[in-house]
Amino acid sequence: MNSTTTWSHRPYCPPMFDGGDIYICRIAPSAHDVHFEWLGTGEAYRVSFGVRGSGEYTVTENVKETEFTVSDLPIDTDFEFFVEGMESGKKSRVRLARTGEIYGTVIHYLHPDDDAYAFSGKYLCSPSFVRHPDGYLLASMDLYAAAAPQNLTLVFRSDDDGASWHYVTDLFPCFWGKLFVHKGDVYMIGNSTEYGDLLIGRSRDGGKTFCTPTVLMRGSCSPKSPGVHRNPQPVVPYRGRLWNTLEWGAWAAGYHAPMVMSCDENADLLDAENWVITDPLPYDPAWKGVAEGPSTGNIEGTLAIAPDGKLYNIMRYDTRKTQPSYGLVLAYEVNTSDPSAPLTYSHAIRLEGNLSKFMIKRDPETGNYYTLLTRITDPEVLSDRRLLSLMRSADLEHWELVKDVYDRRDCSPKEVGFQYVDFEIEGNDILFHCRTALNGAHNFHDANYANFDRIKDFRTL
Repeated sequence: MNSTTTWSHRPYCPPMFDGGDIYICRIAPSAHDVHFEWLGTGEAYRVSFGVRGSGEYTVTENVKETEFTVSDLPIDTDFEFFVEGMESGKKSRVRLARTGEIYGTVIHYLHPDDDAYAFSGKYLCSPSFVRHPDGYLLASMDLYAAAAPQNLTLVFRSDDDGASWHYVTDLFPCFWGKLFVHKGDVYMIGNSTEYGDLLIGRSRDGGKTFCTPTVLMRGSCSPKSPGVHRNPQPVVPYRGRLWNTLEWGAWAAGYHAPMVMSCDENADLLDAENWVITDPLPYDPAWKGVAEGPSTGNIEGTLAIAPDGKLYNIMRYDTRKTQPSYGLVLAYEVNTSDPSAPLTYSHAIRLEGNLSKFMIKRDPETGNYYTLLTRITDPEVLSDRRLLSLMRSADLEHWELVKDVYDRRDCSPKEVGFQYVDFEIEGNDILFHCRTALNGAHNFHDANYANFDRIKDFRTL
């Protein structure tokens, strides 16, 4: 076993873990089909597919490609399948999929009972995607579960504007990662694990391989102690620097204190000495305009440049035990003249999606601000993530509903969730990557889909 010299693996499999001799690297079920692909071994393959637990398989031999689709399946049904090399006898793990109505295009799917990534987690999290200057899309998501290591990220690529996707590589260790492009190179900024070390790595071949990451900040690497917390948010260029958000804290500690990090846009991003990280700013319930009552404060901020030229970190806000119980986010001003200075609390903003991660982008054509967020409408169901909405603001302060994009309020709020969207404004459309719990997910939070979709002609809505 050789030492590790890169961040990327194809695939990553820890010692003593049964990953199978053939790696099924992507699964994409729909209402009546299950599509999957695997890493080839240079031979013909035998594919076995059947209803889960039935013990009966339909076997297809001499499959020449490294992807396969089973069609005309009954909806809302669990299936199991595996792949074998006809010459080598090598065999994949038995994988699982459930058919069901979907939204957009499935980038990747993970059945809640599928343990293929159990060394990291069992559910798909942290949607991220980026358009490469050469035209293709890259998307990533990580694997998480409560009390699990949470340290594996998967990367996929689309060469047809999101209509189809294929596996690219694994990043290990990587959690809460955000892909971005700077000067033609692909970067990933993320953590080693939950509350772990803050890392940044670079790919010079379009995301296929990543160099060994640079450690920018040490974390606790434990959910029981305060450490680095972050989420996939845009890296924002402003006044000659690249800016991004993070926090210091832990749920177990009862707080997350916001910070920002920045680097000269012309400096080497892989040199830790070029980055400046502000000291954390603790939440103060005495601040003007905040909700009344106990709160753990803020996490998962998104940077936005206001019409007056100020840079704000606008943050998800814990109001579950306050009055009001939802509908407020907090804005912190970034001192762009002194990148090492802590954030300054500015004001509260009315926004109905404050209880889960959201992202704000400014439309370069109209100057309006847009967000795709999980909108709360019922104070009795504060954990509700069934309603994904597009909202708009002309001034970053006053928000209006444009369109409910996904609405599954006909389902139980315990079972369905659309959350943590990453999106890009491209021409007349909004492209987005959503963490989705649907069709038999473990629960609304523990997602089984990473799906890609498009809002066409969004300015006319």
